[in-house]
Amino acid sequence: MVDIKKTIRNIENFPTESVIFRDLTPLFQDKESLKAVADSLYDIYKDKKITKIVGIESRGFIMGGILAAKLNAGFVLIRKAGKLPAESYQISYQKEYGFDTLEIHKDALNENDTILIHDDILATGGTIKAAYELCNNFAIKDIQLNFIAELTDLKGREFLGNEISDKITSLISY
Repeated sequence: MVDIKKTIRNIENFPTESVIFRDLTPLFQDKESLKAVADSLYDIYKDKKITKIVGIESRGFIMGGILAAKLNAGFVLIRKAGKLPAESYQISYQKEYGFDTLEIHKDALNENDTILIHDDILATGGTIKAAYELCNNFAIKDIQLNFIAELTDLKGREFLGNEISDKITSLISY
């Protein structure tokens, strides 16, 4: 088994002083690590009847797209404001380093969907909470959430509360 933690690069003092940035780009570049993550995610969700993967811009698009193909599911984009061409729902939220706005097409999901929201890292929880709230605009069957890595010291699960955190799986944690 590949130790995917070894392919994640730590960059100190980025984007601000005293922050250790967990850079997953080397993991994506390494074909064995990429395959190990894809296979692990597939094994977790293969029997969950997921109909769509919702990937969060931009690193959530990488494994989200791969997992959608492996699960024979559709793929939905959650993008930053102004990036989607059709009518969309929007939500603004506070991030670790400021404010941001996310959006999803109004026709992206429906009542027959069981979805998995995927992003690369769970940190403080602001982005995933916004994505979860966007997806709650639809009368979908169920929402699951997944991350490759979780930064437990930033207490994202606590911020999200039990309703959301009980639906989360992470492959690794720091």
